[in-house]
Amino acid sequence: MGKSKNNKFKRPQFNSAGLPVGAVKDVEEEHEEEDHVDAECPAAELLEKLQSPSADVREFACASISRVVQQSQTIPSFLQRDVVKRLGPMLLDCSLAVRETAAGALRNLSACGGHEVCEDMVKQDILTPLTSLLRECCAGFEVSTLSMTDQKNTVQDVAYESVNLLWNLCESSSQALSVFNKAGLLDVIIQCLETHTHNVELAISAAHCLHTVTEDNPELLCSMNVAVLTSLEMVLGSTSPGMAHNHLRTLAAGVMWNLKSSLPAGRQAQTLSAVAATLAQCLALDAGVLLPQLRAAEEARFAGAAAETASADQAGGASKWLEMEEMEEEEEAAPPKKNGKKAVKDNDFSDLLPRDKGELRDAVALLSAQQTSLEIIVNMCCSDDPSDDEWEEASSSDEGEAGPDALCDGLSGLMSPLCLSAEVHAALVHHCIPEKVLTKTQFPCKEAMDVCQQNPSWKCLIKKMQRVQYRALTCLHNILSTMDVESMGGAEALQGVAQHLSSLVFSPPEIPKEEEFLEAVTSAMRSLLQTIASKNIPQCMSPQQLMSLSEAATRCDVVSVRVNALAILGITGSTLAKEKGTADTLQMIGNALLQVASKDANLVVNGEALDALLDVFADGDEAEKAARNIQLLTALKTLQPVFKSKIRKEGRGKYSPEQLCVLDNIKVNLRRFIGYLETVMKK
Repeated sequence: MGKSKNNKFKRPQFNSAGLPVGAVKDVEEEHEEEDHVDAECPAAELLEKLQSPSADVREFACASISRVVQQSQTIPSFLQRDVVKRLGPMLLDCSLAVRETAAGALRNLSACGGHEVCEDMVKQDILTPLTSLLRECCAGFEVSTLSMTDQKNTVQDVAYESVNLLWNLCESSSQALSVFNKAGLLDVIIQCLETHTHNVELAISAAHCLHTVTEDNPELLCSMNVAVLTSLEMVLGSTSPGMAHNHLRTLAAGVMWNLKSSLPAGRQAQTLSAVAATLAQCLALDAGVLLPQLRAAEEARFAGAAAETASADQAGGASKWLEMEEMEEEEEAAPPKKNGKKAVKDNDFSDLLPRDKGELRDAVALLSAQQTSLEIIVNMCCSDDPSDDEWEEASSSDEGEAGPDALCDGLSGLMSPLCLSAEVHAALVHHCIPEKVLTKTQFPCKEAMDVCQQNPSWKCLIKKMQRVQYRALTCLHNILSTMDVESMGGAEALQGVAQHLSSLVFSPPEIPKEEEFLEAVTSAMRSLLQTIASKNIPQCMSPQQLMSLSEAATRCDVVSVRVNALAILGITGSTLAKEKGTADTLQMIGNALLQVASKDANLVVNGEALDALLDVFADGDEAEKAARNIQLLTALKTLQPVFKSKIRKEGRGKYSPEQLCVLDNIKVNLRRFIGYLETVMKK
């Protein structure tokens, strides 16, 4: 409502593979479960097998539990039988294989059970054996590394599962984060990170965990030392090739950004430049080119393996070939398993993909790294935003006595204009981050989309490519909100951005309806139009196009999309009001805004519509003419008491202090604007 608060990416709740839970929901909606659980969950039988004297039986039980709990309807049955307390001792079992599968089972339980299950696991003290296990693993790293052969490196595999479990718990439980701080687990995770030269999968899990625990954690930041920062800088500066190492460096960049306040003053500028360089290198990779190349490499490898098999088994002839095809079909039909853990059908995460899917793992790593890079840049471009905690503190003080005006007084300092620090600004511009972000806002490349559509195991990448685009649009919104015109390349470059955004929205046969796309693209358009209008730069989108976008957006269920659409109309209308012969268009915009102001169920949307009306009809002969034609004064006098009543009745319980503050400002401005219109209409 006159202001556009930048989006900031909080760490999302993660599942067992490090994906946001929303991604798992997407998969669940698209694919039916491959494995069906018996009507009666075998929880009791499997938990009983954990007491077997045979390590093989215990390992089988842990692996089975790991698989079964991925079907969330089975989790209550296990929780009722104290699965956490019964699996906990298995983390310190005499068999390393049991330890690994037990950690995997607890990892999947934490992922599929959600926040409540994670909180319960922490309350049941699962972190005590987990901490002991991690320390034992790290103590065994040196011996394990020296004795590595082609055989499985069990100690580091145990650590891998354990770090993922710790990550899930710290993601979902503030108590787990507190234990992490007090138990000194930072050093353990850094040791896991330092395995990156020979075990990049473990290092990536450690980096994910660090990325989570270093965000908004002042207690941990106080314990940072030179050794920790040096280890992170070594990862950040590594030149190891491959998509996995690219992903690892991106996560390390995110950790270093979280730790920026802990960096020695003399190293801040250098480290910030290294972070920006890492993100720029990641975004410079072209998924549209690389994904078809990776898929072609996979096909060539499979064809070579099939030719070798056919040559070796010529005696078997057609029957052997048929058997192999059947096995491949079964492999596609049944989700791959690792230590009994069933991967989600669309293989949306790389760590559970079979090792013979190396190219697909690389593709997932590439897109995950680019999504993470964009999220880091989003946060870099809104680091001066008030945090959620600050809003909560403002809202918790004397709520019974403080009215909206008092809230506005308390929040006025928090609503100052956004700006980047000179160091951040210089690093982003030097490494051409705005240009690279703009490139990623394109729709996914057709060739890459076709490759993914044609192979079932690659279809998971479609959503990941789309998510990269959405994050890039959000990133563009924040960049436009915080950077000056010159940093964006000047007026001509901004007009090019406007043409590009216009093509994204208006080139398809109809305006895309995907909510996440609409939210991101309307945010970017809003920021761009605000910048263009403030600098009197001509823009290429016609009022009719913007009206059609706003009409589509105001039908969206997402409030922020509707708010953005109204703001876009307000900016467009206030610009047109300065031009001759625009009364008819202003009349059309005014009617659309009045419709939303009176009929939308959300008070924030009502307020944004009124705020936009005030902007459009604030001044000018064309605005005055349009206001008369739509009887704006009468309409606003009718709306005013309804709006005031809704603020009084709904505001305190449903809306944040920030929203209430802005709504109260609109209420005051509306009263003054009605007085202004009364004077104008008497002429």
